[in-house]
Amino acid sequence: MIEATDFKNAMALLTTAVHVITTEGNSGAHGFTASAVCSVTDTPPTLLVCMNHSSRSHAHFVDNKILSVNVLGAQHEQLSNAFASKLGSKERFKQGSWTQLATGAPVLDDALVSFDCEIEDIQQVGTHSIFMCRVVAIKHSEQQGGADESLVYFNRSYHQVGQVENI
Repeated sequence: MIEATDFKNAMALLTTAVHVITTEGNSGAHGFTASAVCSVTDTPPTLLVCMNHSSRSHAHFVDNKILSVNVLGAQHEQLSNAFASKLGSKERFKQGSWTQLATGAPVLDDALVSFDCEIEDIQQVGTHSIFMCRVVAIKHSEQQGGADESLVYFNRSYHQVGQVENI
């Protein structure tokens, strides 16, 4: 049997993009930092997002049935830490500038890209929920030329990948 610690140590060597996942509904805006986001299919456009059941905002995502996946750039390390911290939702959303697309879930203005989604199905696996999310709108960064670097997580620390064009 594989021990949880051994699995976590091995998974730390899997480089992942860093995202802030958000929702909004009757109880206000909520969000968390996530690395477990994956494309499922392009027809229809679908993502999966994994979230720990013990997260204090878990019930809000389940109740609202909407979310936005905001893909973070290198400049968003502080924002990522805020959404992974014990800060309350209001304090988290004071960082960054936010707008909305089709669903009303908060979209980070300067995210590399944001996927606005409706949660179509929720699967329970161990300690996590897997949200199957239909993408209903996409907003790309308005940064000139798309030259931003992506914020990634590898070996328990942040890194940046991508090339900035020098003109």
